[in-house]
Amino acid sequence: MKYDFDTLIDRHGTKSLKYDFAKERGRDEDILPLWVADMDFRTVPEVSKRLADAALYGIYGYSEAKEDYFEAIRSWYEKHFNWNPEAEWLIKTPGVVFAIAAAFRAFTKPGEGVLIQQPVYYPFSEAIKDNGRVPVNSPLKLEHGHYEVDFEDFEQKIKEQNVRLFLLCSPHNPVGRVWKEEELRRMGDICLAHGVKIVSDEIHGDFTYPGHHQTVFASLGEAYAKNSVICTAPSKTFNLAGLQVSNIFIPDPELRRQFKKAVDAAGYSQLNLMGLIGCQAAYETGEEWLSQLKEYLAENLNFVRTYLQENIPQIHLIEPEGTYLLWLDFRTLGLTEAQRVDLIEKKAHLWVDSGAMFGVDGEGFERINIACPRATLKQALDQLRDAVNAQTGRQTA
Repeated sequence: MKYDFDTLIDRHGTKSLKYDFAKERGRDEDILPLWVADMDFRTVPEVSKRLADAALYGIYGYSEAKEDYFEAIRSWYEKHFNWNPEAEWLIKTPGVVFAIAAAFRAFTKPGEGVLIQQPVYYPFSEAIKDNGRVPVNSPLKLEHGHYEVDFEDFEQKIKEQNVRLFLLCSPHNPVGRVWKEEELRRMGDICLAHGVKIVSDEIHGDFTYPGHHQTVFASLGEAYAKNSVICTAPSKTFNLAGLQVSNIFIPDPELRRQFKKAVDAAGYSQLNLMGLIGCQAAYETGEEWLSQLKEYLAENLNFVRTYLQENIPQIHLIEPEGTYLLWLDFRTLGLTEAQRVDLIEKKAHLWVDSGAMFGVDGEGFERINIACPRATLKQALDQLRDAVNAQTGRQTA
């Protein structure tokens, strides 16, 4: 079956955070959104069918998963990542950020440090502070258009700033790195040497571009698995964020006990019915849909790369290895943060995520979401081109 990712779908009036809340968030109502990480595509048809069947059934009582739910996830990870998790490792939560916050409470004490690598997904630092822990930044190094881990700084921060937990973003959002196995091992070895636990957010793990492969951190070996919490979800992969379902794998029994205690203390027990149904259906039936989607996203990436080179050479693409989020370098324009916001939101009428949200190391950059029809992407880039040309006095061809 050939899936359609080109059709424009009007999401206004659907309670969409992306489309229906511009005014509430201080933007013009006609702004074109390329910000929050959900997709403008319909999900796998079988997912929609099973959800519709459940909705029509009309009874929405307390629900729980059985063995076939876990088997759908296990089979997916075995086939696509050569990783074979065990059923007892699984704890289900209503989101990865919920799980990360629970991990802070389970494995660290108030005032202790949590290591992050900025520029990084901004809810990380928010969750650290909200839980009374201290964010410790070991920034990634940008060298020749490519982000790298500063291993010397990484270890120094752990030793000097009372770090007890490392929050790994893998693949990395927003810079698009898919970590090589040797990079993961080196970070893992440093953490093991200093008694630092690792929580690995792998929610974007299914999105890698040709030539790159996602390595599940726990698949590196027993020592790494027993020191880690692996956070997964179908939400990015199959556009199911609104169903609020995540699958957290913790191989070590004691870490799992501590984590479950933190989840229980938050008053949470079972996932919602639709999340359980949607997740299982996606992993059971979504393989071909995802394959075609990844081809489409790769074409979108090529489109953006060529468009910038030919029409807005002042804006540079940081070449991604994974995710459907692009990290764009606006620094050549020489604008302040306020001037760049004015250019993008008021002149180009685009809603994107300012790089400054991801930490001081993101200043001068912008994150855009390319999981949309190409016509939407072209419209956004045309608007950006016209705004930049007006700003610089350059004529549009």
